Amino acid sequence: MYATKNQDRTIRAELRLRYYILTGKKFETLESKLTMGQIVALRFASDEELPSLTVRAVNENISPKAIKESIKNWLSDEHRV
Repeated sequence: MYATKNQDRTIRAELRLRYYILTGKKFETLESKLTMGQIVALRFASDEELPSLTVRAVNENISPKAIKESIKNWLSDEHRV
């Protein structure tokens, strides 16, 4: 359990940085409207897809599965616990 909670924190930090670099906006303003499952699913989105997919996930409240199905260019995570 500790390892997965720690990984969740790492994913949040990664998405905060990526989203800010890509958009110049803080991810935290959207983060509170997303479930951890949605955040984990967004982690796999390419840089090109992340901003629009994040907004779509917030506005349409799409499921983690639907987020993953929407991703065209996957970023793999070889180090997930």
